[in-house]
Formats: sequence, C-alpha cells, structure tokens
Amino acid sequence: MNTLKNLKLALGTLLIMIVTTQISVAQTYNLNNASSSLKVEGTSNVHDWELEAKEQQGKIVAELDNGQLVKITQLDFTVKAESLKSGKSGMDKNTYKALNTDKHKQITYKLTKVNNIDCTKTGSCKVTTSGTLTIAGNSKPIDITFDAKITGDKITLTGSKALKMSEYKVDPPTAMFGTITTGDQVTIKFQSNFTK
Repeated sequence: MNTLKNLKLALGTLLIMIVTTQISVAQTYNLNNASSSLKVEGTSNVHDWELEAKEQQGKIVAELDNGQLVKITQLDFTVKAESLKSGKSGMDKNTYKALNTDKHKQITYKLTKVNNIDCTKTGSCKVTTSGTLTIAGNSKPIDITFDAKITGDKITLTGSKALKMSEYKVDPPTAMFGTITTGDQVTIKFQSNFTK
C-alpha cells in the first residue's frame, strides 16, 4: 500500500517538475491591422509610385524563453488585393486589372521554414525564413529576412523585399494608352504588429 502511495507521489512530483521546468511554450499572436503597415513601392517612366495595404490579416505561432524568441512554427499573412491603395483611382484600377482581382482576391504568404534566428540582444532578433508567396494566383518560393522585436505581449516584424512582378506572371500596369509604363521590380516594405 505504501509502495503505491510513494509511486503516485513520485509520479506527481515528476509531472510538476516537467511542467514547471518547460522553458518555452508555443503561443499564438494575431496581426493587428490598425497598427501594421505594408507598402509596395515601384517606379515608372514618369515618377515613382506607392501602394498601401488597408486590409491585412495574419498569425504567428512562436516560442519565447524569458522574452527571447527561440522558435517560429507558423507564420501566415494575407492582404486583400483590392485594399491596395495609391490615392489615385486610375492607378488603383490598373493595379487591380494587372493583379486580376476579379479572380484572385488575396495576396498570401505562408512560412515553410525558419532558416536562422539570430538574437543580438534580449527581445531583438534577425530572422531568416523561406516561404511561399502567392500573387494573382501564382505561387513561388521566396526567402525573406526580417527583424523581430518582442515587447510584452507583442511581436513586431519589420523588413523589406524586392521582387519582380513578371515572376508572378503579373504584367506591370500601364496608363494613358501605354504612354506611362511601370518598372517590373517592386519593393515590399512591412511593419507587422502581432498581439496575443
């Protein structure tokens, strides 16, 4: 009888030790659209241009150890294609046509692998990732490096990535009967705030 009691006590103690010594637990953070920003910057034969995403969604599942990022197991990001706004309705219309937004409503990114997390100081890390970016229904693998900053219950990802529209089978938008042409390369700049 005593042996059984001692065994239960030992198992209970072991379980408590496992639970309390676990250094990191995966936690889910959701994108705060209102405080996040994503801009697409490009060029044309007349002037530079910029689009800003008004509607974004996303989720990151990360493990922290004493406020330090140790692992990212999931990172998903979605932009509503027709929420990209330049402030000029004509350019927006040409952009949506180029992105074929009638058929493809969203631009999405999905993490496939974290290649490296380099934390220079507590709460501040440089993260190198591989993922899949889908634009206008065309998906391609893409490597993105970004800064991750942890503050309390918030994770902020900041970075930029240059890419060519033609890689996603998107014809660079034109205007004024083809007299205004945009360059093939664009740069995506983002600051994404995720909260628990």
